[in-house]
Amino acid sequence: MVVNMGVLKKKPKTEREKVEERRDEVLSRGRKFKYPMQYAKHKVIIDTVVIALVAIVLMLVAGWAMLYKLQDTGDMLYRVTQIIPVPVAEVDGAQVRYSDYLMIYRSNLETSEQQGGQLGTSEDADQVREGYKQAALTEAIKYTYALKLGKELNLTVSEEEIDVAFEEHRKVGGVDRSEAGFLKILRDNFGMNRSEYRRMLYLSLMKAKVEQEVDAAAREKAEKVEELLAANDNDLRKVAEEMGEKVEYEETGRLVDNMNVDGGRATKAMTLEVGQVSEKFLSSNGDGYYYVKLSDKTDSEVNYMSLKIKFTTFDEMLANLYKEGKVRKYIEVGAEEEA
Repeated sequence: MVVNMGVLKKKPKTEREKVEERRDEVLSRGRKFKYPMQYAKHKVIIDTVVIALVAIVLMLVAGWAMLYKLQDTGDMLYRVTQIIPVPVAEVDGAQVRYSDYLMIYRSNLETSEQQGGQLGTSEDADQVREGYKQAALTEAIKYTYALKLGKELNLTVSEEEIDVAFEEHRKVGGVDRSEAGFLKILRDNFGMNRSEYRRMLYLSLMKAKVEQEVDAAAREKAEKVEELLAANDNDLRKVAEEMGEKVEYEETGRLVDNMNVDGGRATKAMTLEVGQVSEKFLSSNGDGYYYVKLSDKTDSEVNYMSLKIKFTTFDEMLANLYKEGKVRKYIEVGAEEEA
C-alpha cells in the first residue's frame, strides 16, 4: 500500500496566522507584568490613604493636647480655633467657642501688659495668667448663654447696630479718630483686629438685649421709680432713699467732661436742662437702666446725679445652671468660679 506523504505534510502558516500567534505571545508575556503592576498600584493608593489618615489622627491628637492639656494660647492655635469651632465649655447644651475664650483672654492679657509691663515667667506671673484665663472663660460662658437665650427669644443684633456701636467707640472721649487710628489703638492696646472687635461688640450687644428682655423685675423697679419721681417732684435722692438697696445712687459732685466714660450718663446729662430728669435709658455696657438729673453744665462739662437699676435676672439664671451642673468646662483654669 502506498501512502501519499504529501497529505501528512503540515500546511505552512500564513502570514496572518504568524502575526496573530506573535501577538498572542506578546500579550501573554505582558500579562505577567500587568497584574503585578495593578496590584502594586492599588497597594500604593491604600498605603497613601492609611498614611494620610494616621497623619490626620496624629494632628487631631496633637491639637487636642495643645488645646485641652497644654492650653496653648499662641497665635497659631488661636487662628485654628477661629476656623474650626472647637468648644472650650458647654452651658445648658450650647457649646462655648474656644476662639471666644481665647479672644477675651488674649485681649485682657494684652491690656494688662500694656499698662504694667510683660508678666514674665515667674510663679506669680503664672498665677496672674490663670486668673485672666478663669475670668475669660467665665465671660465666654456668659456670652454663649446670652446667644442661646437670644435665639430662643428671637432677638437679633444687626450689622447696622454693630456699625453704630463701632462708631461710638471710635469717637469715645469726644475725639473723632480716623478708623485707621482707632484700629491701631485696638491692636496696640487690646491686641484685637477689626473683625475681632466687631465680634466683641456683637456678643456685648446681644447680652445687653437678653438681660433687658429677661429682667421683668428691673422693669417693675423702673415703673416704681417713675411713680416716686412724679410724687416727689423729680427728687432723685428721695427716690433713692425710698427704693433702698434696689437701686444705686451717685453724684458727680463736680463738673466732668460731657464725654466722660460713665455708661452714657454724662452724654445724656448734656441733653438736659438744669433740674430735669431723663427718661429711663440703657447703660452703654448694657448692665442696667439709668436715670440722670442735671445739676449744672457748661458748654463741655456736666454735673449730675444718677440712679441705676441693675439687671440681675440673667446672672441668677446662669447661677442656677451652675448649681444644676449644666455648665461643663473642658479645661481647668485658676480657682473654680461661677457667674
